[in-house]
Amino acid sequence: MGNIDVKIIKLNPMRAASFYGFGSSPEIEAHAAAREWLTEHDLIKPNAFRNFGFNNPNPSAGSPNYGYEVWIAPTIGFPENHGAKVVEFSGGLYAVAFCPSLDVIGQMWQKLVAWRDSSEYDRAHHQWLEELHNPWEFTVDRFDLYLPIKE
Repeated sequence: MGNIDVKIIKLNPMRAASFYGFGSSPEIEAHAAAREWLTEHDLIKPNAFRNFGFNNPNPSAGSPNYGYEVWIAPTIGFPENHGAKVVEFSGGLYAVAFCPSLDVIGQMWQKLVAWRDSSEYDRAHHQWLEELHNPWEFTVDRFDLYLPIKE
């Protein structure tokens, strides 16, 4: 599997706007809805928000369709009259690894899980997450992968 650089990070609780897509490319649908909301609230600028995503539900055998949820966590305060579905995430402990592109995201998740399985950390049950680097650019496909762990 090769080496992987892993950081242990405690992700603090957060309040986020949630956007959802379902189909053969649900990430596109969920991110389009998030971008529209970000534009409406003038949040498309560096360091104004964090962008997390995850499969919901995961792909299943025999179907090209699955779901993807995007969480937008404003770092400069939640807009008034935001009009979005809001999630309150309690945070948690994570093993985090960098993923340089969508082309290798599956392999990087496998490496991260293998790292956890050979480490002193145990599997935890809070949400797996993918955080986009520089999400305000909308052309970036570099991520940090967040694998839930516990001591």
